[in-house]
Amino acid sequence: MGLRIINSSIFIVLLILVYASFSGHAFSEEVVEGENITRSQFPDGFLFGAATSAYQIEGAYLEDGRGLSNWDVFCSTNGNIADGGNGYIADDAYHHYLEDIEILHSLGVDAYRFSISWTRTLPKGRFGEVNPSGILFYNNIIDNLLLRGIKPFVTIHHFDYPQELEAIYGGWLSPLMQEDFVYFAETCFKNFGDRVKYWTTINEPNTFSEMAYERGVYPPGHCSPPFGNCSAGNSDIEPLIAVHNMMLAHGKAVKVYRERFQAKQGGIIGITANAYMYEPLTDDEIGKAAAERLLAFTVAWVLDPVVFGEYPPEMQRIHGKELPKFTSEEKMVMKDSVDFIGINHYATLYAKDCIYSTCKCDPLDSTCVPGGDRPIRGFASSVGDRNGIPIGEPTGMARFFVVPRGMEGMVDYVKNRYHNKPMFITENGYSSPNNPIKINEIKDDHKRVEYHKAYLSYLSRAMNNGADVRGYFIWSLMDNFEWNLGYKVKFGLYYVDHRTSHRIPQLSSVWYKDFLSNNANAKTGVLFNNRDGINSPSQVTRPEA
Repeated sequence: MGLRIINSSIFIVLLILVYASFSGHAFSEEVVEGENITRSQFPDGFLFGAATSAYQIEGAYLEDGRGLSNWDVFCSTNGNIADGGNGYIADDAYHHYLEDIEILHSLGVDAYRFSISWTRTLPKGRFGEVNPSGILFYNNIIDNLLLRGIKPFVTIHHFDYPQELEAIYGGWLSPLMQEDFVYFAETCFKNFGDRVKYWTTINEPNTFSEMAYERGVYPPGHCSPPFGNCSAGNSDIEPLIAVHNMMLAHGKAVKVYRERFQAKQGGIIGITANAYMYEPLTDDEIGKAAAERLLAFTVAWVLDPVVFGEYPPEMQRIHGKELPKFTSEEKMVMKDSVDFIGINHYATLYAKDCIYSTCKCDPLDSTCVPGGDRPIRGFASSVGDRNGIPIGEPTGMARFFVVPRGMEGMVDYVKNRYHNKPMFITENGYSSPNNPIKINEIKDDHKRVEYHKAYLSYLSRAMNNGADVRGYFIWSLMDNFEWNLGYKVKFGLYYVDHRTSHRIPQLSSVWYKDFLSNNANAKTGVLFNNRDGINSPSQVTRPEA
C-alpha cells in the first residue's frame, strides 16, 4: 500500500513536470507566440465559451416524445459510422445537463454554444405537434445557464432533423424544407427568445452539403463517382441545391426574427460556415488563384449570399446555369441577413490547381478529397503536404493539421471580403491523435493546450489589426459523437467514459479555467486533487412565470 502511494505521488509529480516541459515546446516556431497569451489581451465584453451540439451529446433518442432523426436512421446501417457508434446514448447529456452546466460554471466561461434538437421539439416538423417535454428541457438548460451567469449561444439547426421530413419530401433537396425550418426557428424564437440573445440559424451548410450530398458520408448518404459509390445521388448538382435551400431557409427565418421578435427580445442572429484556410501549393499566380477559388467554393459559398445577396462570382463563372439563382425578391431577403458571421476554423491546407495540371488522389493520401477536377470543387484540390513536408503537425483528423497562422489568415479573409462584419469564432479545437489511450494519459492533453494558446495568439493579432471578432468557443466541452467518425476522434476538454457517462477533466480544462481567470502562472496540480472533476449539482428548475 505504502509503495503504491509513493509511486502514485511520483507519477503525479512526473506528469506535472512533463506538462511544464511541454509548455515550452511548440508544434512549430510560430506557436511560440502563444506562450504568453492571456485573457487580458482581449477586449472587455469578448465572449469566451465552449461548444457542443444536440445529437452529438444528448442521447435519450426515444425518450419524452423525441422523434427519429436523420442521424438515428443513418447510424442504424452497418458501415455508415467508422466505429459502429451512434448517438442513441452519446454523452447522455439529456440526463446530465445540470452536471455539464456546473462544469461550464467551474471553468468560468462567459457563454455556452449548444443546439436545439429539431426532433426533440418538433418530432414530425410541421406535420405534428410541438413536444412540451422538449421545450421544457431547453428551457431548463437556458435558465440554469443564466442563473450561473452564462450566456446561451444557440444554434437552431446543427445537422440533425426529423426523419419524417426526409421520408416525405427528401429533406434539404426540397424547397419545402425551407418552410419547415422557418416553422422550427419561429418555435425557438417564441419559446426561448426572451432569454437567448445570440442565435445561429444553421451550422455549416457547406460542410453538410459536401458530406451528405457530395461524399455520401452523412445522411441521406447521396453521392456519385468519383466522390463515392452510393445508391442514389448526383455529387455535381445536389450539393448546390441543398445549400440553396439552406440559404433561403436562413434568410426567411432571419426575416421572421427581425420583423416579429428582434426588437422586443433584443438578440442578434447569424450563420456559421466551416472555414478552412487555404494556402497556394505553388508560389505563382496559378497557385494563388487555386487558393482563392477554394475559399470562394467553401467559405464564400455560404457567406456571400447572406451579406451580398448573391453567390460568389467565382462560382457563378464556373457553374453557370447549374448554380441556382436567387429571384429579385429572394435577393432582398438574403442581403444583409446576418448581424454577425460565425467561423468554425480548425485547420489550413494547400490548394492545388486542377485546371492546368491533373488532380488525382493517391489512395494512401487521406487528406485528399476526390473530384478536384470537377466544377463542384472549383477545379482545385486541397492537400496536406508540399514536397512530402506536411503543412503542420498532424492530429486525430486527417485534414486537421496544426497551422495557427491560418486563424489570422481566415479572420483577415472574412474581414476584408465582408467589410469587417462582426465575427465570432464559433468553433476551434484540437483532435487528439488516434493512439490507444492509457488511463494515466487521458488527462494529459498538453498538445490541445498548446493548440489553443497558439490559435488564440494569432486571433489576438488579427484583432489588433482591426478585425471585429467578439467571441471564441472551444470545440468541444467534452468528447462526443463525431458524426461518421463515431467516438474515435476526440476534441473534448473533458474525456467521457461511455460505460458510466462520467466526465473526466483533462489538462486542457485546467488550462482553460486558468486562462479565463487570467491566471497565466497557475499551477496544474489541481487537476489531480479532484479526480471526479465535478461537484454534485443542485437541482435548479425554471422559475414560475
